[in-house]
Order: sequence, then structure tokens, then C-alpha cells
Amino acid sequence: MGIYHRPCNLKDALDVLAKQDVTIAAGCTDLFPATEAQALSGPVLDITDIVGMRGISESDVGWRFGAATTWSDIVRAGLPTGFDMLVAAAREVGSVQIQNAGTIGGNLCNASPAADGVPALLALDATVEVASKRGVRVLAMHDFLTGVRQTALEPGEMVVAVHVPRESSAGRSVFRKLGARKYLVISIAMVAARVLSDGGVIREAAIAVGACSPVARRLGEVEAALVGVPLVAATVSDGLVAHALAPISDVRGSDVYRADAAGELVRRALRDLAEGAA
Repeated sequence: MGIYHRPCNLKDALDVLAKQDVTIAAGCTDLFPATEAQALSGPVLDITDIVGMRGISESDVGWRFGAATTWSDIVRAGLPTGFDMLVAAAREVGSVQIQNAGTIGGNLCNASPAADGVPALLALDATVEVASKRGVRVLAMHDFLTGVRQTALEPGEMVVAVHVPRESSAGRSVFRKLGARKYLVISIAMVAARVLSDGGVIREAAIAVGACSPVARRLGEVEAALVGVPLVAATVSDGLVAHALAPISDVRGSDVYRADAAGELVRRALRDLAEGAA
């Protein structure tokens, strides 16, 4: 193992990143399983002691989640109902021990198609703040995640925070996940859904599906079709959902099964939202 850096401020961390290639470490719940050795090779940059890197704060414009904020932090935060889908996803990230260590930034940087937090963050219109010695960039989720295990991070950059705009906290939301068993499972398909309704009629919808494409995707056509529909009657066809997806076949399920499952999960999410409103 090489040099282990553990700075207490962002400036020092960015100085390290600018000078050398390092492995960034936080909760390490994805990092260590992917390491084919008993120890990490090369220099390591531990970001968990950086001031402001962990925690959730609220302002007039919305919410800021530090990149080292854990899933347990999110579960305990007492967030508005629009975040219910993110809190539910946080409870699905491995075991409680994993939730205590795993971070929202690490979940994004790992860039797994089955990352539990990503569909909810997409449906919340979240943005990703990245920093380097060159400055700060803020990217939409669909711009940050570019493919399987791929992100838009450039050399010398690190994720600093995730931001959710205030308007996205409105309405009600749910998260539904399908796996081969109930607990500690990688998704076959998952759905995050958020709706705003007036008089029982959908005014705005945000639907995202994960584990059915190289990256999780918002379903714009589905969202548009739901606007103006009574929530109690809201439904979608498998074909409309599948049109936006590109599922693969693997040991957990075929592409056809995943596409059908995604459609059913969207319908169940809408039913749950209607029942909750009633």
C-alpha cells in the first residue's frame, strides 16, 4: 500500500489530486469488494475527515448532501415527502452495516447500473457538484453518469456534493425494487416515482428506472402521458416504459423479463401513490 492521505479540508484534498493519481476512499463498500488484493495499491485519498464533506443541509434553494453522507444519515434526516423514494432506496443499500458506511458520493462514482440511489436522485432532478484545482462544475445526473462504471469525472476532479432543488421536494414519492430475494440483493429492476397532484389529478410526474439500461433513466414519455390523468386511474403500458430502456440478459434475468418487470413496477408505484393520497 502506498501513501495514505487524510486531509481535513477540501483545498488540501484537491492539491493531492492535482499532483498524483490516487484512489479516493470513503465508505469503501464498493471499493474493497472490487479490489483483487488484501490491500489497496498505490496512494489513497481518504475524504471522510474533510469539513463539509458529510452531512445534509437545507437552504432557500434546496438541499445539499455532502459526498461522504451515508445512507443511514439520509434515513435519519427527516426529509420532506418528495424524498421518501430516496429514503426507501437508502434502506435497500445492502445491510444496516453497509448503510452506516456507504456514501451517496461513492454510490454515484461506482456508477453501477443497479445503484439503488440513482433512480431516486434522477427523479429529484439532482445535480452533482465536482471540484478540482481548476474550479467547480455542477452536472445533471444524466450528464455525470455516462455508462456502465463510467462517469464524467476528469483527472484531478472529485465529487463534493449532491444538490436537490427545493421544488423537487414537493409531492409524494415511492421506490420499488425487484430482486431474486427480499434482502441484500442486487436489483433486477427498480423504479422511483414522484407525483404532484391537484384535486386528485396528476400535475407533474417524475419516473426513473434503474438496472434496465447502462445507466438509470428518466421516462420522459411516461411522465408526459401521466399529466392530467386522475391519480387513481393512472397506469402505463409495458411498451411505453420499455421504449426508453435497454435491458440486458444476465444471471438475474433476461432482457424481456426486465422490461416487463419495469412496466409492472411503475404501475405498482402509481397504485401505491394513489392509495397513499386516498
